[in-house]
Amino acid sequence: MTHVVTENCIKCKYTDCVDVCPVDCFKEGPNFLIIDPEECIDCAVCVPECPAEAIFAEEDVPPDQQHFIEINAELCASDNYKTITKRKAPLPDADEWNGKPDKLQYLER
Repeated sequence: MTHVVTENCIKCKYTDCVDVCPVDCFKEGPNFLIIDPEECIDCAVCVPECPAEAIFAEEDVPPDQQHFIEINAELCASDNYKTITKRKAPLPDADEWNGKPDKLQYLER
């Protein structure tokens, strides 16, 4: 199994989770983080570190967020998503976007 980054990360991109990942399985895009399902070892240390509460074990992804399992896997192949190994500042207006619904339309692939 793997962990999955879901919709609430869009336009926030807090990177607290990156700091604790023992295998560097996070990739950073323009306004979203993803977890590479091939690299994730299912350790779950990232889950409590996410201020946006956007990371779930694959089997616990909420029903309305299931499509993010595919989105994480798909974006791993994108040239716009690069491995990130160190914490960075979140997007400037992350706190304003945290918790807003219907953010998928803003996802930059």
